Amino acid sequence: MDIPPPPRPGGPQQPPENPYAPPGQSPNGENRHGENRYGEPPYGGPPYGENPYGEYPATPPMGAQPPAGAQPPLAAQPLPPYQPWPQPPYFAPVPPPAQPPAQPPVNGLAIAALVLGILCFLPAVGLVLGLVALAQIKKRGERGKGMAVAGTAMSGLGVVLLVLSLVTGAVSDFADGFRDAARESSENGGTFSLDKGRCFDSLGDSLEGTAYDVDEVPCSGGHDGEVFATFRMTGGTYPGDSRITEVADEKCYALQDSYVMDTWAMPDDVDVYYFTPTRESWGIGDREITCFFGSTDEGGTLKGSLRRDETTLDDDQIAYLQAANVLNAAYASAPEEEYVDDDLPGHKRWAGRVSSALADEARGLRSHDWPATADNQVAALLRDIEAARKHWALAARATDADTFYVHYVAGDKLLGHEKAIAVRKALGLETTLSDEAPGGSGTETGAEV
Repeated sequence: MDIPPPPRPGGPQQPPENPYAPPGQSPNGENRHGENRYGEPPYGGPPYGENPYGEYPATPPMGAQPPAGAQPPLAAQPLPPYQPWPQPPYFAPVPPPAQPPAQPPVNGLAIAALVLGILCFLPAVGLVLGLVALAQIKKRGERGKGMAVAGTAMSGLGVVLLVLSLVTGAVSDFADGFRDAARESSENGGTFSLDKGRCFDSLGDSLEGTAYDVDEVPCSGGHDGEVFATFRMTGGTYPGDSRITEVADEKCYALQDSYVMDTWAMPDDVDVYYFTPTRESWGIGDREITCFFGSTDEGGTLKGSLRRDETTLDDDQIAYLQAANVLNAAYASAPEEEYVDDDLPGHKRWAGRVSSALADEARGLRSHDWPATADNQVAALLRDIEAARKHWALAARATDADTFYVHYVAGDKLLGHEKAIAVRKALGLETTLSDEAPGGSGTETGAEV
């Protein structure tokens, strides 16, 4: 059997059969009947399955050496590294048109602070609202900071002006008003004030002790007290309760005759009282002492006014009472020692004061032009006054108690009531001597003093 020759070197070789070719088809795509299963090519090219460039060279068996002079097969070249397919440039999606951000709200307190600052109304409230608004704006990011700052500044200025006005003016007015009100008080309280001639009812059970207010009432009806004098003390340091009481007692008793010139008209149950400053009211400027008449009976009241001065008396009555009251003051200045033997020098000085007062009384009576209805009565009274004056002058020069008693008794007898009552009756004055009048008790005894 003939062995086919080996393939020609470099010659074309038949491709191996396709073991997976379908039945009736050659490995090259031809069917068993020599027909191309795809038919003739439409463009007249070589049938399908044939290499148009000729036969492929046969692949030498493994381990075979290529023939001499033959070109060695190309060595397998490594594939170039994989080059990634270039990606198109990335374009970020275009966002929709941006909407303008929402405006934060305006702080309401900032608006209120600005309004109050402009109006200068309640500056302290405007200042507080402005400060609170600034804190809220910073925390919440709200608008209105400029309004809050402006309102705070204007309200702060208003507070400063208000404080200055209080310091310079309003406080002074308040202090003056408080000081005036402080004078409206009570005995030993001195924290209220009543004018001369006013009548009042006490709010307490009596006129003694401390009272903080009184009710002013008409003098024509019943009342607890009637003011007859006021005066002011001096000094910066509080002198003490005892000293104030001493001054009030001395001056009030001395001033009563200028309000009730006719001492015979003073009721027996009336005495002198007074309102004085306290330590507390003294500290705020109270220096006033108020003198008034009040009843000595517990729960008693005064009826009608006691005023007997130039506002209620005529000229003749005033002339007589002025002359008589000079003697009254001297007569009331008797020494504390009742017996002459115990204080002869003191009684002699008292007799000298009475003698001088009688001389002054006589001059006063002579200097006035009396009406015809009272002229004779006044003349008779003058004769007794002159005679009495001589005895009082001799008593003032007495060398012993017995001599003093002789002249004292003679002079006092000449100052009896008969002549004085006649003049009073002619002038329309009180003719009944009260127990409270100096030197008198009833209508039978006592001198016109």
